[in-house]
Amino acid sequence: MIENESKIVPASSRAARKASVGIDDVDNAIVQAREAAAKAGFNMDRLPSEEEEADRAAREHWGLASFAYRLEGLDSAVAATTVEEELNDIPGVQASVVYSTGMAWISAEDRVRPAQIQEVLDKHNLDSWLTDSSLRRRASRLEIEETRRRMRRHASDHRRAWAAAESRKRRDRNKVELEKFRRQHPFDSTEGLHTARQLITRMRLIVAVVLGLPVVVLQLVSAWQFDYWQWVCLALATPVATWCAWPFHRAFFGGLRRRQSALDGASSVAILLAYLYSACTLIFTSAGNVGWQTHLVLFAGVWSAEEIDGAIFFDVACGGTILLLFGRLLSRRTALRSKSMLSVLTVPAAKEVTVVRKTRKSKTGKKDIPIAEIRTGDDIIIPTGMMVPSDGEIISGKSLVDMGPVGGMHRIFEVSVGDRIFAGARNYGGTLKMRVHATGSSTRLAAMHRWVRGSALDETRLTQLTNRTASLLVPWAFVLAAVDFIAWLAVTKSVDAAMATALSLLAVVAPVALALSAPLALRLGLWRAATAGALLRDTSTIHKLAEVDAIIFNRVGTLTDGPMHVIDVTPVKGENPDLILRVAGALSLESNHAVSQALVRADREARDSGAGGEGIPHWLDVGEVKITKDGTFEGMVELPMEGEMRHVKARLWRPHDLGEIRDPRLATAALNGGSPVIVSWKGKDRGVINLADSFKDDAPAAIDRLEDMQMETYMLSRDIYPVARRTANALGISTVLAGIAPNRKEATVRGVHAMGVRVAMVGDSDVLGALRVADVGILMTSSNRIDPSAADVADVVMQREDVSALPELVNLVRHIRNTTDWNVWLSWTYNAVGAALAVAGVLNPLLATVFMLLSSTLIETRSARILHRNYARGTLRQTHSWQGWVERRREIRELRKQESQRAEAISLARAEAADEEYEQSQR
Repeated sequence: MIENESKIVPASSRAARKASVGIDDVDNAIVQAREAAAKAGFNMDRLPSEEEEADRAAREHWGLASFAYRLEGLDSAVAATTVEEELNDIPGVQASVVYSTGMAWISAEDRVRPAQIQEVLDKHNLDSWLTDSSLRRRASRLEIEETRRRMRRHASDHRRAWAAAESRKRRDRNKVELEKFRRQHPFDSTEGLHTARQLITRMRLIVAVVLGLPVVVLQLVSAWQFDYWQWVCLALATPVATWCAWPFHRAFFGGLRRRQSALDGASSVAILLAYLYSACTLIFTSAGNVGWQTHLVLFAGVWSAEEIDGAIFFDVACGGTILLLFGRLLSRRTALRSKSMLSVLTVPAAKEVTVVRKTRKSKTGKKDIPIAEIRTGDDIIIPTGMMVPSDGEIISGKSLVDMGPVGGMHRIFEVSVGDRIFAGARNYGGTLKMRVHATGSSTRLAAMHRWVRGSALDETRLTQLTNRTASLLVPWAFVLAAVDFIAWLAVTKSVDAAMATALSLLAVVAPVALALSAPLALRLGLWRAATAGALLRDTSTIHKLAEVDAIIFNRVGTLTDGPMHVIDVTPVKGENPDLILRVAGALSLESNHAVSQALVRADREARDSGAGGEGIPHWLDVGEVKITKDGTFEGMVELPMEGEMRHVKARLWRPHDLGEIRDPRLATAALNGGSPVIVSWKGKDRGVINLADSFKDDAPAAIDRLEDMQMETYMLSRDIYPVARRTANALGISTVLAGIAPNRKEATVRGVHAMGVRVAMVGDSDVLGALRVADVGILMTSSNRIDPSAADVADVVMQREDVSALPELVNLVRHIRNTTDWNVWLSWTYNAVGAALAVAGVLNPLLATVFMLLSSTLIETRSARILHRNYARGTLRQTHSWQGWVERRREIRELRKQESQRAEAISLARAEAADEEYEQSQR
């Protein structure tokens, strides 16, 4: 019984014993693992450093790619082992070289470039190329991350596209209805709605101040009122309310005759009512008695008090006239200045110019001729201070030149022989001699003038529309004033209080501010853009460009700077690289594309240097070269074959993707170089030519600023995806549209637009079709004139060649739109609040006139800010909001602080130098 009991163990004890045994096993395993690691050379007691942790984290982030090389030239297994060891020495690479099969199997991190591996293989004189599967796998891997990011970013593309399509349909319907209404009801001129500017003179203002200011003072200061002072006020106010205010009365009665409402009609009626009511009060009531006095009343409703005996409003008639004349004089100067800004392209030019021509005896002589007689090809002399009359090229001299409107206004450059110069520029240095390329209406300045004139016509149409809209406020003000008068008279039984509130209502409405709210800002914006080197087609372009959230760059012509150049020629085995280059140059001889010109230039240099030897002819006979829709050059070329010259069909083409390149060696070369071009004849690819070009210095910074402005950037490229992606990464561009042939660019832009984004396309005259289908087409041109066909297609013409002009333009149009929206909102809000205060009786009629003028001044001041902002800053917040003002003030303080510190340091250094000199002199 005892023996049986000894064999019985509680369940809890068995579990505890089992747990203890398990823990011991784990500890023993850890100890054994550490001992094994120590024997292998790992120090388990040392903690990793921060650099090692960062490197490990980066390795976890990087993916691994596997690819294989075919090798030729391995002499032995020993050489294979040596190559394998050197490959494994590359950080992030694990390689295995198999001598028997001539293969190198490599697993590398994404950061490792194929060129690094190729360098090791070339070092051992091995011919190597990636296998077809490796090429496809590497290209697809580069697309994976981009595809995932795009899918995450556009998860709601279909919904956005549907909403955008519906919005476009509504806009199209509204546009059709608006055009139909315009045909049925054509706009008449709305100049009659404004007070005639030529009648608002300084003399009227001076007379109004001299006669009207005493009236205002006498009514406001009761202590200065004397016997019969009110009759003196009547005498002084009569010429003020009639002759001085005549421009406003004339506009009001002229509008009645034309069945229109003059914008100053409410103010005119307020002046007349105030004068006539006051005169009748003096004649028919006790207000005309000797010793009668008035009191200062701040609120119109106070006139209903019993202690107030009568009221006269000569101060309203005189003060309103003075304020209106003063305000309209200022507004006239602003309006004339803003309208003259659009004529900035009309620059004065000399009537005669000195031309250098050959005489009948073939002698060169100088002759003064009128500007109209300048011919293309003439050599003209530009002395100091003269305005350049034509477009041309400097052939002699060196000087500082203000490029004027063509250069983006007041951009001073130093020009010398070979530089282009345009009409409208002014010479500020020594005498120049230029050869004329374009005259008269063919100059770039004339094309710009035609462009801006179209913008001015659109702005005039918008001004007419806003004037008519603002004029509708005047009859409503009359109706509301009449209702207000009747209501106050019925409630308070006081004619004075009813008249005071009605006058306040008529004086406070500001239709002029409403009429200026949008056109003034847009007009100044068009001028500001023109002076910055950007010509906008019309005011609607401002709104469309401000709403753009994606911008597509055509790589060539916008991001690149300078001519392209050939970096290498890779032939297939057995082909001559010089012959490949000679064929490419022959096929592209007649093309003016950047790639074609680079090939022709490289071919000419190779031919002049004698490359290729006697076996390669210097000139190749080429038949008619045809250019297909996808940009392929095809033609019959005479080539040396088997000791004789034969005509064969040759092709010069650019691959869309790596799958089109059949030869592995050519595919590897296309990946490692720049922009690849394939040369083929007799149906076989003979070699690949890699071309490269430099990018504009400001391109990366400009792209970053566009991204900071919440705009997605795209790059449209003819190159294969790996090459284009590498270029985009260097510039910081988000999305790459690679392998796009010229005939597919329009469809590509439409595809981006179909995703629900508003697209701006940036390119040169080679992509006019893509510019046309985009929401906003931006043409970047550096030619000597604006191409009429390009001007008809583009919405914006950029005369500046730097990429930083684009974020500046986007910031500018967003500022203009923001200013316009706020101006309209402030105008309507002011009129609504002002009318409510006037009806409530808490607004003095004279004070209401002040508020009305302040509203117009506020609109003009806000609009004028468009001219005085630095749009090179990255965001709208930095140029438009109060936070931006605070930031600018802080920067100014920092600059002043730095200048003071610099001045102190300079003075201290001078003092120390003086002390040292004094000590040396004493020695």
